Amino acid sequence: MTRFARRITQTSPKNYGMFEKAMAKAATGADLIHLELGKPFHDTPDHIKKAAADALWAGEVHYSDMRGESALRAALKDKLASYNKLDVAADEILVTNGLTQASYAAFMALLDDGDECILLEPFYPQHVNKIEMAGAKVVLAPLDREAGFRIRRNLIEAKITKRTRMIVLVNPANPTGRVYSREELQVVADLATEHDLVVVSDEVYEQILFDGVEHTSIASLPGMKARTVSMFAFTKAYAMDGWRLGYLVADKAMMSGIMKITMNEVTHVNTFIQYGALAAVTGPAEVLDAMVDDDRRKRDLVVQRLNQMPGVICAAPEGTIYAFPDISGTGLTAQEAADAILEKASVVVEAGSFYGASGNSHLRVCFGSESYERIEEAMDRLGTFFNNL
Repeated sequence: MTRFARRITQTSPKNYGMFEKAMAKAATGADLIHLELGKPFHDTPDHIKKAAADALWAGEVHYSDMRGESALRAALKDKLASYNKLDVAADEILVTNGLTQASYAAFMALLDDGDECILLEPFYPQHVNKIEMAGAKVVLAPLDREAGFRIRRNLIEAKITKRTRMIVLVNPANPTGRVYSREELQVVADLATEHDLVVVSDEVYEQILFDGVEHTSIASLPGMKARTVSMFAFTKAYAMDGWRLGYLVADKAMMSGIMKITMNEVTHVNTFIQYGALAAVTGPAEVLDAMVDDDRRKRDLVVQRLNQMPGVICAAPEGTIYAFPDISGTGLTAQEAADAILEKASVVVEAGSFYGASGNSHLRVCFGSESYERIEEAMDRLGTFFNNL
């Protein structure tokens, strides 16, 4: 008889929200437009694929540095210095199997049984299981919804106890599309310093920014490098989700513990694909700019069209590939709306309640997952749905 460990039986169930419901409808042959998953529409740029293929044929097929290929970490060191304003050594960079492994390693290395870990709500739900599997308890601290989901000191500080060990930050924010200001990040930094907390900063959308908004890495604030694990990935900006490539940055004092986890998990990341990542970091900026500009066009379309629908209000996201429209004017809950939209419009959007109770009057709409033409079709279908309520 199978007996599972407590980390399986006593942690939250793992699910992917509306995606699972959509798969059942897809089996009927329905023409679904998928706006629920954060999956980039674009193909990985050719120069990145070529670099990985060239490395494969050049024999880069053997064991490599457990921290990641030295050429890649050197390039990341330069990128972190110029873009993120982080002065780090190459051995403070660890190449990982996506940001998923980076976060898992950070939680497993730094959280213990009985610790508490604060997530800002609406939260990214895929971090929850990892925190719980490390033995810690997830504590939700609400963002200021009335002020556009801003960070407020009092809302976070009220959740800090003697057991609090960590604050997890997602910036730019999934699902709200906010890019936190330096002043907001300073609030988190002050609390971390005053209460001796670690900050784990998920920055996977750092390069998908709109309207001149700038991204700030919290580790660049005074005194924060020593207490921050910063996590990045090639997943979204470079359309490399299937490559499973990311990296984390941590002070040497934390890195040894984090690497004890990763070395026991996978030893190191696939060798030859790291040369694709190197090409991404060192390649022409115009390629990245073109993909972000396409996302901006789709964002503008979605925001404009949603705001024309009865009962719907949609703020323009500052970053990421998500809009987070408020549907409270329709009288429907988030889950009711998402289910009805799937059934009647064959459009898949995520219920805001998937990201916590504060999202119960919102939907998350991923405008980065389809072509401009399919996004137009999705907005036509949603317009019909909301006008017929």
